[in-house]
Amino acid sequence: MQTDNAYAMRLMDRPEFASKPQPLTFSPDTLVTTAAQAMNERNFGSVVVVDPDNRVLGVATERDILRKVVARNVDAASLTLEEIMTRDPRVARETDEVIDWLRIMSNDRFRRLPVVDEQERIKAVFTQGDFVSYTWPDLIYQAKELAKASVGRNYPIWLIGGGIMLYSILMVIVVSAM
Repeated sequence: MQTDNAYAMRLMDRPEFASKPQPLTFSPDTLVTTAAQAMNERNFGSVVVVDPDNRVLGVATERDILRKVVARNVDAASLTLEEIMTRDPRVARETDEVIDWLRIMSNDRFRRLPVVDEQERIKAVFTQGDFVSYTWPDLIYQAKELAKASVGRNYPIWLIGGGIMLYSILMVIVVSAM
């Protein structure tokens, strides 16, 4: 069910939720090279590490591979995802509010948000980019509300200015009619 109120929109109500590809998931004992190859083939920036019931254990990102493998000159074929993943990442429920997670991700400075169902199974991964389409309409709405408030706050000035303009127009008409 879609909601019309953008300020009370659940993650599962976002168009991105239904159109997102299935998250790339692996078990903790998967080799980093295997995960990296799959990420490369599917153009994904991360994999979700899950248990046999598809519950989130961790997230391994391109940055994890860069910092924990490449920068340390470690053989990726000898490491498992369990050794480089971010353990127990923040996860959202699909019924959580978009605006809450937008704020949390921004404040806590993380880029990927695994989204789970009622049984805690992975459903999607939202990224900061997925929230951009939410923020533009929100910014436009805020600008509109600020403009309304500005006009309302300056109502006496608008009234005086409008009166002077109306008086001037009437005077031009009266003078030109003479």
